[in-house]
Amino acid sequence: MAERAGVSTATVSHVINGTRFVSEEAKAKVNRAMEELEYRPNTLARGLRSQKSMTVGLIVPILPSDTSNFFFLTVAQGIQKVLREHGYQLLLSSNMSGTPEEEREQIRLLQSKWIDGLIIAPAAGGTGFPLEPGEDGLSVVFIDRQPQGVSGDCVLGDSFGGAYEAVSLLLEQGHRRIGYIAGEEGITTSSERYEGYRQALADRGLTPDPLLEKSAASSFESGYACAKELLGAGGVTALFVANNVQTMGAMKYIQERGFRVPGELAIIGFDDYDWTRVTTPPLTVIRQPAFELGCRAAEVLLERIGQPDRPPQEYRLKAELIRRDSC
Repeated sequence: MAERAGVSTATVSHVINGTRFVSEEAKAKVNRAMEELEYRPNTLARGLRSQKSMTVGLIVPILPSDTSNFFFLTVAQGIQKVLREHGYQLLLSSNMSGTPEEEREQIRLLQSKWIDGLIIAPAAGGTGFPLEPGEDGLSVVFIDRQPQGVSGDCVLGDSFGGAYEAVSLLLEQGHRRIGYIAGEEGITTSSERYEGYRQALADRGLTPDPLLEKSAASSFESGYACAKELLGAGGVTALFVANNVQTMGAMKYIQERGFRVPGELAIIGFDDYDWTRVTTPPLTVIRQPAFELGCRAAEVLLERIGQPDRPPQEYRLKAELIRRDSC
């Protein structure tokens, strides 16, 4: 291996085990040699020597018929990329019901696999994360949303800033009756987007109107129903839909009723999926840096594994407004 890579055996060992800094050039040579020789490190043997499993667990809410699945799978790709570079494996587990009860069961399952760390998007509606970060020596990083009543490392998107920027754009275009549609309450992403919506109005001297705000379980059907209720009464000139699957339902209603977009109605959605580019017209959206969020979460977890006693920190990744033709 060392001969093939043109480096010392010590350098090969440091690259494989992550025990010392190695230049990117040397690391690339070793990784290339490993690929050419089809070499795979024995993670079990390494774990026995280091008292580590070199495995990280990931729990995310992957729900049937929910477009947010693509977001979390993209996050998982970012996590896996960084972990592989450091010799770690990833175990993916899904909370398919989205409940705190299943979350606890999935945590117990992953703990039985002797994982070194856990990355998790906490369930909605819980009274608190069921495991204190650092308990039983387990390093934990929370992603996308914050748990209730628990202090730990968090890697989050800027939900408040994204919503604030979206509504500010609509206000700059002269809209004053801006409808708001969002998913269920109970997770910090929902509350932060709602706060961003209301703050953008307040900063321009407008009093938020509760009659223009709709919240319901995240689904295509609820997006359709909320849009029908808001737009059926008349007077709304713009919509901000802070949930992707609800944006799909809202667009279905808008197209059925023949609203001219953006002439008669402007609309901005949250999250940038392929379908938002092929609607008529293509949708203006808030894009979350899903892959980058996954990469940062993995980096933070590895730092936490190496420094278990350091104070917890919060990391925010900026959302991006993608201008298209719907507003």
